[in-house]
Amino acid sequence: MSPAKIRFSLVALVTIVLLSLLFSHWTAFLAWSLQTQITLHRYLVTHLLQINSGQYSAGLWLIGVTFVYGILHAAGPGHGKFIVTTWLTTHQPPRGVALSVPFLGSLVQGLSAIAFVFILAIGFNLALGELSLSRWYLEKASALFIAALGVMMMVNAWRSRKTDAAHHHAGCGCGHDHGAVVAPQEGWKAWLAIIIATGVRPCSGALTVLLFASVIGITRWGIVAVMTMALGTGLALVGLALFVRHFRQRAQQLWLTDSSLTAMRTLRLLRIAGGALLILFAVVLFLTVVPVSANGDYIAAGC
Repeated sequence: MSPAKIRFSLVALVTIVLLSLLFSHWTAFLAWSLQTQITLHRYLVTHLLQINSGQYSAGLWLIGVTFVYGILHAAGPGHGKFIVTTWLTTHQPPRGVALSVPFLGSLVQGLSAIAFVFILAIGFNLALGELSLSRWYLEKASALFIAALGVMMMVNAWRSRKTDAAHHHAGCGCGHDHGAVVAPQEGWKAWLAIIIATGVRPCSGALTVLLFASVIGITRWGIVAVMTMALGTGLALVGLALFVRHFRQRAQQLWLTDSSLTAMRTLRLLRIAGGALLILFAVVLFLTVVPVSANGDYIAAGC
């Protein structure tokens, strides 16, 4: 084994150990994540009240806290990180696409929170219990959409077996030119599906902040807070995308070659496995949606 492969294997082993430790303390991590979000949420409410009382300098603090909130939100458990990691582990989109898709997904998540509040809370003047029920339906639909994304990944990967067969035929040695074999690439439809799957489910914290801001009459500041939060989450996901993409490229350079038939089949199996993981993840999300509350929702971990 080459020194480069040994170094990569050690890094991969350390990463697996760290993830195993995180999984073994998952309950404590969830509790810490929820408590941190609640603490930051209290700061957000305080700054909104200060702005409402004429202390506009609190607006700068509001922007700073919401930005940090967004970063910490990205570091905690959530569907966006799982989708991005699974996608970039099993696919190799252009660098610009790999970075822009998770970022746009985060911005869409902020916009979906704004649309949710403006359409249902302000437009239809729904009560808190009705808003909670609407959120419940939206999160159920989001889980189904993630499952559909997983199915699409599996179907596309299965269809790529024709490319494997063509590659084998091209190397048959018969002396005929069978044409260049090009691995199938994702299109804008797949990228759009990932953006929607990441962003269609609004963050509970963003909903709570925007609802509170609209109640006390400073909706614009609530919008600023939500989009700053989305910006922090988006930049954190871009960092995650850079890491996963680099890790995948190094693994492929060391262990697989683009022209290898075995490599193509291995990548196809990985994409099928990635789609299956998304479906399993969607089932867990569907079954663990935060129950409807007649008194309105509060911040929930994993939003």
